[in-house]
Amino acid sequence: MQNINEEEEQKRLNENYSKTKNWLKWGPYLSERQWATVREDYSSNGDVWNYITHDMSRSKAYRWGEDGIAGIADNLQRICFAIALWNGKDDILKERLFGLTPNYGNHGEDVKELYYYLDNTPSHSYMKYLYKYPQAAFPYHDLEQTNRKRNKDDDEYEITDTGIFDGNRYFDVYTEYAKRDEEDICIRITVYNRSEDNAPITLLPTLWMRNLWSYGLANGKPVIELIKNEMTGELKITNMQVGEYSFYFQKTATVLFTENDTNTQRLYNAPNKSPFVKDAFHNAVIHEGFALFSNKKNGTKCSPVYHFNIEPGGSVIIKLRLSKQSLPDPLNREFDEVFTKRIHEANEFYSHLIKSANEDLKNIQRQAFAGMLWNKQFYYFDIPSWLNGDKGQPAPPVQRKSGRDSDWPTLNNEDIISMPDKWEYPWYATWDLAFHCIPFAMLDAQFAKDQLVLLLREWYMSPNGQLPAYEWSFSDVNPPVHAWACMQVYKTDKERTGNGDTLFLERIFQKLLINFTWWVNRKDRFNNNVFEGGFLGLDNIGLFDRNKVPGGGVLQQADGTAWMGMYCLNMLEIALELAQSNVAYEDLATKFFEHFTYIASSLNRISQDFPGSWDEEEGFFYDVLKMPNGKFIPIKVRSLVGLTTLFSVHVINKELLEKVPEFHRRLKWFVRYRQKNNQYKVIEDIDAKSGILLSLVPYKRLKKILNALLDENEFLSPGGIRSLSKIHQKPYKIIIDGKEFGLNYQPGESNSDLFGGNSNWRGPVWMPMNYLIILALEKYHKYFQNELLVELPSHSGNMVNLETVANELRRRLTNIFAMNLKEKRLLNGQNNIFNHNKHFKDLVLFYECFHGDNCRGIGASHQTGWTGIITEIIRKLNP
Repeated sequence: MQNINEEEEQKRLNENYSKTKNWLKWGPYLSERQWATVREDYSSNGDVWNYITHDMSRSKAYRWGEDGIAGIADNLQRICFAIALWNGKDDILKERLFGLTPNYGNHGEDVKELYYYLDNTPSHSYMKYLYKYPQAAFPYHDLEQTNRKRNKDDDEYEITDTGIFDGNRYFDVYTEYAKRDEEDICIRITVYNRSEDNAPITLLPTLWMRNLWSYGLANGKPVIELIKNEMTGELKITNMQVGEYSFYFQKTATVLFTENDTNTQRLYNAPNKSPFVKDAFHNAVIHEGFALFSNKKNGTKCSPVYHFNIEPGGSVIIKLRLSKQSLPDPLNREFDEVFTKRIHEANEFYSHLIKSANEDLKNIQRQAFAGMLWNKQFYYFDIPSWLNGDKGQPAPPVQRKSGRDSDWPTLNNEDIISMPDKWEYPWYATWDLAFHCIPFAMLDAQFAKDQLVLLLREWYMSPNGQLPAYEWSFSDVNPPVHAWACMQVYKTDKERTGNGDTLFLERIFQKLLINFTWWVNRKDRFNNNVFEGGFLGLDNIGLFDRNKVPGGGVLQQADGTAWMGMYCLNMLEIALELAQSNVAYEDLATKFFEHFTYIASSLNRISQDFPGSWDEEEGFFYDVLKMPNGKFIPIKVRSLVGLTTLFSVHVINKELLEKVPEFHRRLKWFVRYRQKNNQYKVIEDIDAKSGILLSLVPYKRLKKILNALLDENEFLSPGGIRSLSKIHQKPYKIIIDGKEFGLNYQPGESNSDLFGGNSNWRGPVWMPMNYLIILALEKYHKYFQNELLVELPSHSGNMVNLETVANELRRRLTNIFAMNLKEKRLLNGQNNIFNHNKHFKDLVLFYECFHGDNCRGIGASHQTGWTGIITEIIRKLNP
């Protein structure tokens, strides 16, 4: 029985989804980087990174969204709020997070700031964000130039390497939000001086309107205006799209107004229509140019200005409030009581959700959940408008009509979507989002279900059935994990509530049938149930770009085929769940069982005219390259490509078989028919008492793959399973069509420019792939129990069952984050500040992936998106 405090958060969610109240109208929906995104790129050559740079971003009014630090917005991003800061030293205000583009970063784009998502609840009733702001001039130039001089084999030059945080010479800036009601938001900004000296800081809480008027997208221009109020500072917001709001703030001598319009003079040397442009506050604050603003009492961007000189170890607090209501005394005692109440409710909510007895693990999970929720973002991209341009604006270059994403004329996205990382990846990626929904199902199952349904809607899915990949190329192909995620979310929700949302399953099943058919028609070129798929989201894992196969060949992909085998089993599982109440789904279950059998047969067979993917001598699955002359070339790279075959496994319980007798009858007939004709079968024993095992990998081959998987000289690392076998420390090379291709084991950052060089699949540990391996091992154990024992690690003589193996992987993955006996977190590497500073030791970053040898975090530092799945990994970790 839930207690009353836990029910408060669930009550808000129930009110939201029943449309009694709109608790999710306001949230952390502001991007952390809108500049240098595909949406904002109107160049002729698709040079996203240079069309709007960080230096230009403060002056350019964006077309498709807004960005800021610790910000919030309404769900259509009409009204935005974020913080801006000045330390008295910088040449510009700190309005948005800085990072390197590939022109500077020696390992691709990379944010160079320290910020942390500390807390958030599913209704965003309470949110907390920490930004660490240096007191010396921010090292923009140093970070750019030093990284630019480094090569691919050098480490990245991080902001802590500059020495700017030495001696604690920085501010901790906490931004908190507490909703008194759905559209009544209390805001508290607390700034701590961590240094041993007095330190000046200027704080500009900034409210602004997204610029729709310049693009003909608004009926009338919104306005923010100063209202006379004896008690407190007050602004009135009038916006025809979202109505009127009041913004209350502690009184201050200076309130600046300007317009969210492009500074054409600075960017393009074209005269401004008015001096009140987007970046006007920079000059006002830094060069004390306040005179210009003395009579300006309204605009579309506004900041009250607060100057402080904070004593050593001291702090200051600013209170603000955004409300639909007119409040006589908005910042009084009730303001503080709202925070106290919401923080208490957040603690109660997570005390029931997070069951670990270990306080450090609780902290890790809570910050991971916070990151999941903070990484929600308003995402707006309408391809027809982007291709054709806006009325009153310069026409886009003609090259655009045949360039990037021009083949997606039906795509029109304008929603709140879970992002992989709101700085480095501030755009949805379909297969990333599938993994996001696993922890989201624990937090807010309805949001998880809605996200999965959203990607299947007609304004996302192509009419031909393809799901959009990501904005850099919607036509790229991601692994088909959507059905898997849907079933995982369904089961998590059913476990929590006791009721299965079969309507959700039916909705997604119909659309997934269309997507499955697209895969079969488009990615099985020779109709032999062996699939291609291209790079499949794994970036540089191959010898070459798998979208551009050398020598005119066709790559028969072990992973593409394995993903499709998994897709069949996911659809089979959904069909069987629905068949228990609707017998029509038994027919579809049979269809997917048969299709899985054909795929398993194709992947495992070895013949002279069509060699399969399996190498019996080496005990591993490989890609096979079919050349135009009919020759087959195995690509003998031992990587996740071969390990994905493990994912395609499912156990059908005996109890379930009794509920779907017609399916069971057809299944037995089909298997016996294939046995009679000496055709490949995928079932170990169709009359097993415990149920039926469907596996892409036969028993004998499974043992060989597991031997490689658990070999510390191959895949098994201190922090989980590597993406590439360590045997490739000795580079693998092959000649194709007269040209040499090769790769080698790279446990850390990529030394290849393939796919930008900002992520690496040639050695690091990736959390979602490890999670799928764990689930597969648990399924195999469910069927084989102690009949299947393996050495852990390989060659050790320590024989264990697969449940023990799965739990050991959970433990190793958890240990990446957990404080060890040396009071360090492995993900921090040798960073002394992160490891030893008392103001950092309990802060956790959720990196894109982790070093294959020492577990240091690498890649995007805030990719809580799919690394947030660590919450589920810890949840089921056995002590």
